[in-house]
Amino acid sequence: MSEKLKNIFEGYNTLPNYISIFRLLLAIPFYFLLNDFQNNFSLRYYILGIIFIASLSDILDGFIARRSNQISEFGKIIDPLADKVLIILIVTKLYMIGEIIPLYFFIIVGRDILIFLGGILVTKKLGKVLPSNIIGKITVITIGIFIIITVSGISKFNFFYNSFFYLSIILSFVSVIAYILRAYEAIKWKGNEIS
Repeated sequence: MSEKLKNIFEGYNTLPNYISIFRLLLAIPFYFLLNDFQNNFSLRYYILGIIFIASLSDILDGFIARRSNQISEFGKIIDPLADKVLIILIVTKLYMIGEIIPLYFFIIVGRDILIFLGGILVTKKLGKVLPSNIIGKITVITIGIFIIITVSGISKFNFFYNSFFYLSIILSFVSVIAYILRAYEAIKWKGNEIS
């Protein structure tokens, strides 16, 4: 194993990382529940419940990592990766069953794929992970709220539906631009500013 990979996997055995892995595994029940939720209204409550658990785990892993000084390179990968996998899975499923329009699907999934590929490039160049920043976190929260509104069956003409629809699209573009700028600076300065 190369030195760069060693640095990434060092310190993976922590509670925050296991919480992030648990959130990643929530993709499995999401996949099956989203298959039939249009025909079974009660499934919406289970989906919303899992979204709540996933959101809570996202808050918990970061909180515990900071409080117990267990922030690791592995955690910087698995935490946003869990978010991306869940978002891509849910948005793809909602698109396939006609709950969201193609434009939204391509923008949100495209954003996550671009940032994921960018993350691989930065990590390969520096041997360090570019951590999530506040713009990325707000974008994920906004997309999450839009998903909740959609799964809840709220009308597409509703004010909140449209507000979070457009806000999540705008923030997706902003977050990609912000990530590119941060990645450029990190590579330029050889990762000295990455904490």
